[in-house]
Amino acid sequence: MKLIKSTIALAVSLVSTSAIASPQSNTITLEDIPKIQKVVSAQVSPDGESVAFTRSVPRELYIDENGKNFNELHLVDDEGVERPFITGQVNIHSIAWSADGQFIYFLTKKKTDKFTSLYRIAVNGGEAQKVFALKGTSISKYRLSPNGKQVAILAMPPKDSSEKELKKLGFMAEVYELGLKNKQLHIVNLQPSEKALTPGIVTVQGYVSDINWSDDASKLLVKTQPTALIDDQYMKSQWHIMDAKTQLITTSFETEGKLGEAEFSHDGKYIAILGAEDKHDPAKGRLFLANATTGEIEEWIPNFMGHIGDFEWSNRKNMLNFVGHVGAESFVGQIKAGSNKYKKMVKDGKLIAGKLSVSDSDKTIALTANTAKHPNEVYMLRSKRTTRLSNSNTWLDNKRFAKQEALTFKARDGVEIGGVLIYPLDYEEGKRYPLIMSVHGGPESHDKNGWLTNYSDPGQMGAARGYAVFYPNYRGSTGKGVDYSKLGQGDYAGKEFDDLVDMKEYLVDDLGLVDSKKVGITGGSYGGYASAWGATKLTEHFAASVMFVGVTNQLSKFGTTDISNEMFLVHARSYPWQKWQWYLERSPIYWAGQSKTPLLIMHGKDDPRVHPAQSMELYRYMKVQGKDVRLIYYPGEGHGNRKVAAQYDYSIRLMRWMDNYLIHGNKNMPDYKIDHATKLKAAKEANK
Repeated sequence: MKLIKSTIALAVSLVSTSAIASPQSNTITLEDIPKIQKVVSAQVSPDGESVAFTRSVPRELYIDENGKNFNELHLVDDEGVERPFITGQVNIHSIAWSADGQFIYFLTKKKTDKFTSLYRIAVNGGEAQKVFALKGTSISKYRLSPNGKQVAILAMPPKDSSEKELKKLGFMAEVYELGLKNKQLHIVNLQPSEKALTPGIVTVQGYVSDINWSDDASKLLVKTQPTALIDDQYMKSQWHIMDAKTQLITTSFETEGKLGEAEFSHDGKYIAILGAEDKHDPAKGRLFLANATTGEIEEWIPNFMGHIGDFEWSNRKNMLNFVGHVGAESFVGQIKAGSNKYKKMVKDGKLIAGKLSVSDSDKTIALTANTAKHPNEVYMLRSKRTTRLSNSNTWLDNKRFAKQEALTFKARDGVEIGGVLIYPLDYEEGKRYPLIMSVHGGPESHDKNGWLTNYSDPGQMGAARGYAVFYPNYRGSTGKGVDYSKLGQGDYAGKEFDDLVDMKEYLVDDLGLVDSKKVGITGGSYGGYASAWGATKLTEHFAASVMFVGVTNQLSKFGTTDISNEMFLVHARSYPWQKWQWYLERSPIYWAGQSKTPLLIMHGKDDPRVHPAQSMELYRYMKVQGKDVRLIYYPGEGHGNRKVAAQYDYSIRLMRWMDNYLIHGNKNMPDYKIDHATKLKAAKEANK
């Protein structure tokens, strides 16, 4: 099988559509990107000797049916010896160890299942067995009680039996944003059952989105929101304490704005909560410490000039382990309850940490992490020493990587800005190179100095083709504290996008790296907005632009998104009807007539966040005025492409557009066709 797959990959590569000569085999190519695997989640065993993890495996191009990546279950010990547990065309997620370390629990939906069910597999081998399923609905989330006797489950209520019949008869009217069902909480005894269960519903007002047990299983943390609307999830969530025996809410925590995870300390006295400073804070990056008895809550690390990622309490003392993101780097820290001072166990610049998992003895921490040379893998932290345990892409070990570094400098008004720069492979000092500026979305996020290569970000693949690739962390990005992340509020496309011009000029004038006439811009969501702005209002600065799921009309965007309240509170800080003209002038469609930048627009046809009509509007405004513009829709995709075929198609179009204008200097748009049929034929021939 491995030989067949290698032959297929070679055949596909030989007929690849590439605008420039094929790079050397020891560099990362466009054809490599659809092969990249990565670790999604990792959970350390109670004894700390091994780590269960899930690995995302892309489908085979031109071979597998359309769909999202497969998710496999693996086990790796503390010496890096890996054992595959459940592999192939599977979708394993939400893994957890049993209290005795004998089983790994997970959610999946097998071919024989109607709905997603809870399974477990013995660590010493054997087939996975179904623990139980719910009648008429899927389990969306579960939490095992620490004593192993119960499990808390979240699930949507089953559909009424008449719904399916009425749909067949044509009764399919939808009342927008009304009649939404709430996700429900169930508490079930943890005993295998062959029959689908219909457990009793725990009465909780609103939509339950998350749960977590106390260590003695006497209490539950329950996170709710008023309705199923995503806007309510973003801006109106709240954590509560529930008595597990009486199933009554005893304490609610008064927080404001975006809200993340929460967890009891080992003795149940404290609760760590990830949240926002206030309702205008664009990110859930503040760490709070709450008193479980009184409900009092306070910010744990005031004025932290970064953002907190994941966290997990130690199991034998009131010590919290957490991931901190500062600038383009990250660290792993520890902090005691009652203290505002933390210590670093993994210092900045070592790796980009993701999720944490702590063993029962507290001596071993498993984490997911990436670096500039590999995507997420499993790491183990013991006595401040980190060891990489997994290697999901052994072929990357033989690839050459371009120099990558984080930069900071001053914008025209003195505000510190920066980002991550990947130099062209085999960079020669004094030589000028074409640049692709890849702008992150949000804007409440930031690019980190780790793995930056994927289907929509050229990264090391772009560097291998002769580009400098820059990831700008413009004002309004996270990683520098709350005040910094608010700098762009109330100023759509203002100083935040002027920063992009200042960054370009820094790379051109100060570093002497970039050819000012060969600069392309790309990005998705808010980065797509930046790309559209670069092609219209800032057209003199960019020779090519590729916009992905981007905003083009701030007036119609407000009325067609599912996060209008979030837009008001953490972005615009005003409503369109309060200043119509200003909103219009901060929209790329307003400046379409002056565009001299060829624009490629790509968008998921089922995008709920940025309506696909946003792309249609700018396309029409530009095309009618004779501008170079092209629009690609991806059916079945949402706010970003999730399926490998659509991702691969996107990568080809992105790089062909950039190569056409920045490397070859062509004036006309490249061909819109991609010869997927020839590649399909080659794959079939290789598979005979």
